[in-house]
Amino acid sequence: MFFKRLAAAAAIAVSGALPALPASAGQTFDAVKAKGYVQCAVNTGLAGFSFADTQGKWTGLDVDLCKAFAAAMFGDAEKVKFIPTTAQQRFVALQSGEVDVITRNATQTLLRDTQLGFNSAGVNFYDGQGFLVPAKSGIKSAKELNGATICVQPGTTTELNLADYFRKNKMTFKPVLIEKLDELLQAYAAGRCDAYTTDSSGLAAVRAGQLSGKGEHVILPERISKEPLGPLVRHGDDQWFDLVRFVLDGMIEAEELGISQANVDEMAKSDDPVIKRFLGVTPGYGKAMGVDEKWMYNVIKQVGNYGDSFERNVGRNTPLKLDRGLNALWTNGGLMYAIPFR
Repeated sequence: MFFKRLAAAAAIAVSGALPALPASAGQTFDAVKAKGYVQCAVNTGLAGFSFADTQGKWTGLDVDLCKAFAAAMFGDAEKVKFIPTTAQQRFVALQSGEVDVITRNATQTLLRDTQLGFNSAGVNFYDGQGFLVPAKSGIKSAKELNGATICVQPGTTTELNLADYFRKNKMTFKPVLIEKLDELLQAYAAGRCDAYTTDSSGLAAVRAGQLSGKGEHVILPERISKEPLGPLVRHGDDQWFDLVRFVLDGMIEAEELGISQANVDEMAKSDDPVIKRFLGVTPGYGKAMGVDEKWMYNVIKQVGNYGDSFERNVGRNTPLKLDRGLNALWTNGGLMYAIPFR
């Protein structure tokens, strides 16, 4: 019997075919389905990533990702609830069950996985930590910050990277630790700090939106860390993890396949078997995920592919004016590479 099972497994491995099995039930997955919406931890306000206007409407790259989960689960991208959290609050919110997923420019690290009990479900923005200084300071390099006072949020990889960088370069600094971003930026703007440090995308966001005076602040050229930012979920629920991961991968895959928010209805008429499976015209992927066969069609139709979201929120025609850089598709020299949909 053992050898029969081994032979069958070998045959499947060679053929690449697997039986279409429904996803097993999972605690978070079932709870999200029962309550009828997805709860996401987002930033308290970071332009381009998660930001609420005066009417309470949330927009941003991370906001779009949360909406994509809802589109996949319910066929409705508006079935979401955004929970604004500080850098320290976000992890407690996920551990306690207050939120279902963190979509809040969170860096994926070894200890956050092992000690905090989280699973990293892909990367939706590759970043690196930098420094922002007043233009009038004349500072051109981070190596000129020896002895500086630096604003930084506590409970972040930013705080740890800052200490490592100065120690490595045999420099000293004085940290100003303030948890709330708006209060931290007020301290920087008031001159309490010589520099402000966070992910370079965050520096671009605050320079474009939350700090007054166009051209009065300079982002220094050094990047002192790797910051793979992406959604985090709790350990122990593979079905919810699978949905979160493959929705993100699906947005990346859609861009590679040339399927956008603008052309998804036309692409659904394609004879390409890969596109037909991806958009649910040919069934199978939805059943495997435990959702409707049109799950990725709904994501692309209502939210867009990864490139749609990037350009709308942080791209060259936005106040942030970011190039794709590392966040370009792998076919265009970037790091965005989706797990195959097979």
